[in-house]
Amino acid sequence: MYIIGIAGGSGSGKTSVVKQVVQALPSERVRVISQDSYYCDNGHLTQEEREQINFDHPSSIEFSLLVEHIKQLKDNKPIEMPTYSYITCARGKETIHVEPGEVIIVEGILIFTCPELCELLDLKVFVDTEADDRIIRIIQRDVNERGRGLDKSIRHYETYVKPMHEMFIEPTKRLADIIIPVGGHNLKGIDILTSKIKQTLNITD
Repeated sequence: MYIIGIAGGSGSGKTSVVKQVVQALPSERVRVISQDSYYCDNGHLTQEEREQINFDHPSSIEFSLLVEHIKQLKDNKPIEMPTYSYITCARGKETIHVEPGEVIIVEGILIFTCPELCELLDLKVFVDTEADDRIIRIIQRDVNERGRGLDKSIRHYETYVKPMHEMFIEPTKRLADIIIPVGGHNLKGIDILTSKIKQTLNITD
């Protein structure tokens, strides 16, 4: 089993990189585990309290469960991955059944802030994108997918996203084995990454 961590700032294009890597590999051999599924359950909070949640701080993630699930997959045991809603800030009643695979991709902005998780990763990738590009994507996502208005999205970025990126996410870039600039637009970088995976697993086109 080959476990890959793909991190980077919010809006950096990690999801696009993951999708392209998955498309380049045999689907039956790859599993994707999203950090976002492991946000702590805050469905009991009031709407006002929910708006104050700092999703960009490591304490917002139940890393103990994420690490436990990665260990289970590594032991060739299936897991029930949680689901999470940004609108309700609560975990869903349903889970996603994930069987072990030859390639496990763990994706999320904060995954390199957890030393125990980093020890389980065979390869660490950081998607590095300029702040101007990231903020545009963040605002578009907040408005279209997370139910935030434009003003709230901008305030949220200034209050939480920017300072947390500088404090927790940017410093983890030094832990990366591979850095991919400009996210999903860097086709050569993605090709190098997928070639490395194929070589490790003896996958031939």
